[in-house]
Amino acid sequence: MRVISVRGDGANPSDLFVDEAPRPETGPGSVLIRISHAGVNRPDILQRRGLYPPPTGAAPGLGLEVSGWIEAINPALPPPSSSEGVGRLKLSDGLGWRVGDAVCALVNGGGYAEYVSVDLRHLLPIPAGWSMAQAASLPEAALTVYANLIEHGGLQAGETVLVHGGNSGIGAMTIQLGKAWGAQVIATARGADKCAFASSLGADLVIDTAADEDFVAAVKTAGGADVVLDIVAGDYVPRNLLCLNMKGRMVQVGMGRSPVVELDLRRVMQKQAVITGSMLRPRSADEKARLTAKVHEKMWPLIEAGAIKPVLAEVFAFEDAGKAHTWMEESHCGKVVMQA
Repeated sequence: MRVISVRGDGANPSDLFVDEAPRPETGPGSVLIRISHAGVNRPDILQRRGLYPPPTGAAPGLGLEVSGWIEAINPALPPPSSSEGVGRLKLSDGLGWRVGDAVCALVNGGGYAEYVSVDLRHLLPIPAGWSMAQAASLPEAALTVYANLIEHGGLQAGETVLVHGGNSGIGAMTIQLGKAWGAQVIATARGADKCAFASSLGADLVIDTAADEDFVAAVKTAGGADVVLDIVAGDYVPRNLLCLNMKGRMVQVGMGRSPVVELDLRRVMQKQAVITGSMLRPRSADEKARLTAKVHEKMWPLIEAGAIKPVLAEVFAFEDAGKAHTWMEESHCGKVVMQA
């Protein structure tokens, strides 16, 4: 099959090229997906550069989300992936999936290819009315935002969430899910076009950090935030803390500026604040299965009702993987995918 590989140190998008590799085996409890489209995400860029090595047991190739069609099913029960047994399901009937079904999925690497093997429990149906290209842009943002905004952040209806990078895939999903959840949403973005994009998704207030780098005053004037979802880190973290209301929650899902922060812990204690965050890729297969089932239960009805809409901005040909990465590294709004 064709795959996208990295030559040299991967410092530049042009280091991506079309290569050949054997089709992956379909192990117990897995399906082989013939890929239609593959989502392109920030972790792919970090992995290309050698800054985000795949966790133990993960497929070594780039690509964390796909859409496509089931090519083969191996429904045999796999051995437990963890001692906790979270998300264990009986796989004797393939969980109802059939060869030829259209699906989308979060994958543990290897999505930049013509085929990928995926745990049966990690499959999601294509939402009604969504194209295969749009569906490929959905799993990574949906699972990341639900896990961090709702589960770790504990967002409740009537609360306020502050999300940085409202023009990004994660930011766009946070705005839409936050509004669908009954919350007020404040977003930051850099530049008028990005701010307009965030506003179009339903954000109640959008702060242009290109014009006003210090967003704290504007957030406080708006009543503060109960949850902050941050992809920036670095010097944003102490300012996020200033934005928090009492018993607020700071949730870290990215480190765009720096993973190293300086924080006055007295403010954490005074506000009874919670600082948390998570990554998807290192989670066990069982935990991803639990989260996938929860996202299907809680988010798919919102998606199919139109409360959460696709934010697909560009579709690149498989051969243009370098251009897709260049697009991601430059200013953008929404999500980008490649057609396999």
